[in-house]
Amino acid sequence: MEVRRQALPASLALLSLNYGDAALETNPARGFVYDSRNNLQMRGLVVLLISKAAGPSTAELSFQHNMVSGIYSSQRSLAEITELIHTAFLVHRGIVNIGELKSCDGPLKDMQFGNKMAVLSGDFLLANACTSLAQLQNTKVVELISSAIGDLVQGIYYENSKSSENCLTDDIGISTWKEQVFLSHSALLAKSCQAAMELAKHSTEIQDMAFQYGKHMSMSHKLHSDLQPFVKESSSDTMAFSLNSAPAVLHQEFLGREAWIKQIREAQGKGNIMDYKKLREAIKAGKGVTSAIDLCCCHGNRALAALERFPPSEARAALANIVYAVTRFP
Repeated sequence: MEVRRQALPASLALLSLNYGDAALETNPARGFVYDSRNNLQMRGLVVLLISKAAGPSTAELSFQHNMVSGIYSSQRSLAEITELIHTAFLVHRGIVNIGELKSCDGPLKDMQFGNKMAVLSGDFLLANACTSLAQLQNTKVVELISSAIGDLVQGIYYENSKSSENCLTDDIGISTWKEQVFLSHSALLAKSCQAAMELAKHSTEIQDMAFQYGKHMSMSHKLHSDLQPFVKESSSDTMAFSLNSAPAVLHQEFLGREAWIKQIREAQGKGNIMDYKKLREAIKAGKGVTSAIDLCCCHGNRALAALERFPPSEARAALANIVYAVTRFP
């Protein structure tokens, strides 16, 4: 299954990451979204792009003087808020479980100090984001972004909850996986895109299309990330991967829970050291990887379908190319 493609320029016009600058710059979407080393932050940029793609609302013409390069100042602020919230939760995720540390991991006092700094730094960023959110003076936008923060907390809780089988893998199906990924990865972007349309006073239909694009593009992005250890030619055979990633969850669905646990135990050597090469080959031999690729392309198609409601523009082409970047595999 492949994402349908259309003729688009090889290079993209992407809005500058400096939100105070309205200039456009050219960057390849694939390198922007995933540069083989880092999973780059792009949420704020997507909010800016979809704001520019939608343009001003025909129902509200009174504050168009507040636009720069087709984007309202409130939408720029929202893009900054989105990135602040995402960064705050990334910092909070850096907290180390002291109880799992070994003597070779370093001094305990350093780890405790690092945990305190992670909590304080994340809280500081989140507090600044909430202050800026209140300054937008839009009740619906505050409600949307506040609910996205709640979704993030719930999603991270699910990620950190311990499973019953040696805490290695969860007994979940792909539907549960998608629900959890929406909370922890997609809700913030989807609701930020919707909020950007609300700030411009666009119709409910346009708001829903923006939400759908943010949701399905970020789902494709997560699936693309999960698939890298299985499809990337240069990946190390010994590289660890999550046993709760999409290919593993789909593999478990096709194989059955008991057979999946048996494969995990067979891949564990002395000292419970996991042989990821052996386990990777077992997953690749099944249907999990191909099914995850199909699911990634399916979400990509739904994101592209949502974009069709927006008028043709350079910004819409950039949003489409971001989808193409995360649905293309070697």
